[in-house]
Formats: sequence, structure tokens, C-alpha cells
Amino acid sequence: MSRVHDMGGQSGFGPVPVGDEDVEPFHADWEARVFALSRALRHNGVFNGDEMRDAIERIPPHEYLAASYYERWLLAIETILEEKGLA
Repeated sequence: MSRVHDMGGQSGFGPVPVGDEDVEPFHADWEARVFALSRALRHNGVFNGDEMRDAIERIPPHEYLAASYYERWLLAIETILEEKGLA
């Protein structure tokens, strides 16, 4: 049975179905690379989950809604690296 969640902690966008086990985790190779980059940076202490979540939540609404899941991750990683003077 699929569960539903609010999108990005915001309500009013309708349910977001989750839980399909037959779905591929990545739609394109670049998404897997963004995931791996995030894992490597977190593993090496560059940022933590709270910092990533905060950076995603600070994406301007028009950009957030226009971006895919991993585009949001990439925007957040870019923001964090820039703010920490690493990019």
C-alpha cells in the first residue's frame, strides 16, 4: 500500500504518493552522480542532513516548484559549497 506525504513540508499541493518498490531510484545518470556527491560530501563532514534540508528549504518557491527532486539537491549542494567558501 502506498503512503502519501505533504510536499516539502508544505500542505495544499495534494498528496505525493510514495512507496512504489518497482520504480528505478534515478531517472538519469546525473541524478545518481548528485546522490553520490551528496553522500561523499556528508561522509567527509562538509555538511550534515540539517544543513542540506535548510538549503533546500531556502530555494525560492518558483525555483523549488520548477526543479526536480535531484535538481533541488544540486541547488542545495551548490548553495552550501558557496556559503562555506568551497566553490
